[in-house]
Amino acid sequence: MFNWEGVSEFVAVAESGSFTAAADRLGVSTAQVSRQIAALEARLAVKLFYRTTRKVTITDAGQIYYNHCRQVLDGLAEAERAISDLNQTPRGRLNLTAPVTYGENRIAPLLNDFIVQYPDLEVNLTLTNQMLDLIAEGYDLAIRLGQLEDSTMMARRLASRTHYVCASPEYLAAHGAPQTLSDLDQHNCLQGTLSYWRFQDAGKPYHVRIKGSLCSNSGWSLVDAARKGIGIIQLPDYYVEAELASGRLVSLLDDFRAPDDGIWAIYPHNRHLSAKVRLLLNHLGEGLS
Repeated sequence: MFNWEGVSEFVAVAESGSFTAAADRLGVSTAQVSRQIAALEARLAVKLFYRTTRKVTITDAGQIYYNHCRQVLDGLAEAERAISDLNQTPRGRLNLTAPVTYGENRIAPLLNDFIVQYPDLEVNLTLTNQMLDLIAEGYDLAIRLGQLEDSTMMARRLASRTHYVCASPEYLAAHGAPQTLSDLDQHNCLQGTLSYWRFQDAGKPYHVRIKGSLCSNSGWSLVDAARKGIGIIQLPDYYVEAELASGRLVSLLDDFRAPDDGIWAIYPHNRHLSAKVRLLLNHLGEGLS
């Protein structure tokens, strides 16, 4: 029979890098964590951590032991989730993250509908444009936009987004409308987080360097500037679709529009897809499509 004593404390220290932080995480005293680690090292006859007054560092042997323990603990957690999923009513905590603007406009309303449907859920939605580490920070799901770079994750395409180049009728009346990509050199192109705009020319991707009197990392400030006739913008559909529908902005250079890119849900490949995550994926996919 395997002796589990000290394993949870060991994993907590290995992941937090501190006996005190591990104790806080487990809800026990630092002294208890220290005793359990000492007993575990004695039982294994190996040193798991190097300790100084300022730092705790895992040893090579400790790293090997941690890798195996983590797999075992993950397996136990998956087993518990699999059993709980026999009851298909989503319950418990659900952690997800999404980009700020897209999360506010598209994800949060759908998520709130999901909570109304399944009130036993406790949901934590983090809106950030930073690429969070899902495994290290305990997220079940992340929404990502555009091209995916992390091949270690499972991905499901939920929807697509279209980038529009547009300007106000007032700007176009004063400056004319660009007819070709080279015409953009003669226009006030308002810059976002990138110094170029994406297009497609003769079936191939094409980037145009742009310049203008305003540079902002806020899409909404660019929309407002375009609405007031200051210049031309390129932004995804969820920023400008209402403006285009109302006629406050006019779509330009449609023949050169880049292909739509993806709206993705990603999740760790080694994690059992629980009922609550599976149902949320289906709900988001239906809502966004």
